[in-house]
Amino acid sequence: MVKTDVKKALTPECLEFVIFCVESLAEHLDRDPAEVYDLLKADSGLLENYIIPCYEPLHTQGKEYIVEDLLHAMETKGISV
Repeated sequence: MVKTDVKKALTPECLEFVIFCVESLAEHLDRDPAEVYDLLKADSGLLENYIIPCYEPLHTQGKEYIVEDLLHAMETKGISV
């Protein structure tokens, strides 16, 4: 996982992408987006340590790839979905 200064990295475009990731993953898991946000932020740290720092390469991928990638990252972190 990559460490980054989240405040500097969180551009409007990156914020839009974060929202896309949360909503797409929530849709796939049939769960509330707020619950998925909590999983990505507090429970795993994936928001600050993966999604935001890796925005540039991730946002060029398709929705299905991003969802599968995030599911794999959650699994690696031991987050049960």
